[in-house]
Amino acid sequence: MLGLRSSTGALFFYLLSIVHILLALLAVLLLATSAEAEDSTTPYLQHLIQRAHQARLAHQREWHLLLHYRANLFGGYTSEQDDSGFFMSSSGKTDPQAELEATLTQFFSDGMVGRSKQPAQCAFVARYAWLKEQLDFDPIRLAPIHCERFERWIEEFHARSVTLVFPAAFMNNPASMFGHTLLRVDQEGQTAQTRILAYTINYAADVPKEEGVAYPVRGIFGGYRGYFSTIPYYLKVQEYRDIENRDIWEYRLNFSAQQIRRLLMHAWELGNASFDYFFFKENCSYHLLSLLEYADPSLHLTDQFLFWTVPADTVRLLAAQPRLVRDIAFRPSRVTLIRRKREQLSAPEHDLVKRVVRDASASQSEEVRALPLSRQAFVLDVASDYVRYTGEHDEELAAISRDRNRQILTARSLLRIPSEDLSILPFAMQPELGHKTSRVSVGGGWRNNDTFEEVTMRAAYHDLLDPESGYTPDAQIELGSISLRHYNRVDHTRIERVTLANVLSLSPMDSLFHAPSWKFNVGMQTIRHGECELCSNWNINGGIGAATETHLLRREVFFAFAEVEGNYSRAYEERHRVGGGASAGFYADLTERWRLLASTTYLRYALGETSDDFRWSVGQRYTLAQNWALRLEYSHRDHDNDVLFTVQAFF
Repeated sequence: MLGLRSSTGALFFYLLSIVHILLALLAVLLLATSAEAEDSTTPYLQHLIQRAHQARLAHQREWHLLLHYRANLFGGYTSEQDDSGFFMSSSGKTDPQAELEATLTQFFSDGMVGRSKQPAQCAFVARYAWLKEQLDFDPIRLAPIHCERFERWIEEFHARSVTLVFPAAFMNNPASMFGHTLLRVDQEGQTAQTRILAYTINYAADVPKEEGVAYPVRGIFGGYRGYFSTIPYYLKVQEYRDIENRDIWEYRLNFSAQQIRRLLMHAWELGNASFDYFFFKENCSYHLLSLLEYADPSLHLTDQFLFWTVPADTVRLLAAQPRLVRDIAFRPSRVTLIRRKREQLSAPEHDLVKRVVRDASASQSEEVRALPLSRQAFVLDVASDYVRYTGEHDEELAAISRDRNRQILTARSLLRIPSEDLSILPFAMQPELGHKTSRVSVGGGWRNNDTFEEVTMRAAYHDLLDPESGYTPDAQIELGSISLRHYNRVDHTRIERVTLANVLSLSPMDSLFHAPSWKFNVGMQTIRHGECELCSNWNINGGIGAATETHLLRREVFFAFAEVEGNYSRAYEERHRVGGGASAGFYADLTERWRLLASTTYLRYALGETSDDFRWSVGQRYTLAQNWALRLEYSHRDHDNDVLFTVQAFF
């Protein structure tokens, strides 16, 4: 028994020794294989880098588009992308060659990079595809990695076309006062109704909640980070069309299947990117243009915007590209929908809508039932649209509105007929038909006992006397305007006016809509006050008011404001004055090309120099062409009379 145990133990130790020897041999083999692989990788990597250098790939437009490089004023390049994880080289933001070499190096590794935490081949699929095409990678020496996450993501799009979406201006949000753009990826076979289920590619600033007054300041000076995201289109429609009441224009682009895939590949890798967001330059539209440029490198879009990027201008630019826009569609806001439907109501039907809105039980009243079946349905449809609108814009009425709408829809369902299919026309023409956003004016006139010549340059955007086609009706946004004037009798040239910001939103009230109007203005004007003939007067002004519209001729809008104002000038005894008062006015479209604007203001200043100010003005504009107009303006202010005639060109 003892001998058996001894032989068994010896056998065990013998087998264990063999296992140790085999493991040692395996380790040596693995080290040799790894060294051999490293030895083979390094020469091939150097070979690729050398070929890339010889082909000057780091200098090619496509590489610059992928990394968002822009030429510096005094030589060199800097990427507009601001996330360090987007670059494979520590100097990649300013060195295209170093970034290309580091990217090639990283393609040989399965280490995780970027915010998406994937191998470089999968995190930066567009870079990999382009460099593979240029350098013809050997799949043995540079093994491709299967990027399951990317393939699953791109497959979910089922992309067949791409549409640029332009929600019109939203005056109550500084970041959206000029409109917004995003891309929608459409599937094959979708209709105008089912496209709402498609996905969008959107670029926007990441803004914390409750930013308050810091919001516009940080937005202007790049204080937020901007990110690309993929969001269902119906959520964006709900936000823009139903909540913010912005009309939406859709421009389907004539991209090939290959261009669409290139766009999606770069959009995927931009998930690892972030940009400093600037309201007036690197905004929603600017970086979408760079994405379109990579889809079709023959497009040169961002080069057109050196100092500021206005979304409406980007739409005009795309519409001007030969054969780029395939077709245009319009999605009306809820307000546009209600107003257009209301135009189809007779006076008694309009009264019934107001009654049903106030008391939902009236939806089954005898007055409603007395209408023809189709008109009953139409009246209830309009009432339902308005009740939903009020519930979405007044939190206190939300629960009441839901209950009212439920009663209206119950009565509507009893009719058992479909709603009338109406073609809803916009109140504002499509944006590419409007004038360009910058303007220069040249003219002359008479002031008191002197004549003058004047030149005005305005950076952006639109005022009430500008041609309204393509712009949000009843709205004014002027930024960065300066006027130089030469007086002949005194032979004196001076800065006559400066406008830093002049924003006005008129919301005509009626029996259904009661939104207030508001305005804000900060700038400088030349005044005559006391002993001072030509004095600079800096002012800040704001007001809240109301507006209404009539159709006595074509269309007229009347408005009135309660307002406050502060002035600073050496013309005043205490150098300043602060007060308040009221203003009123109207504008009228006399013909399609001819508009008249008149206003009057009375202000009483109680702080600083105590005085009062009465002023009034009349102006008219005649449109010569899309980007050309004539103006004649007269203004009166405290014994100061000014007449100005100008020719205006938009660019």
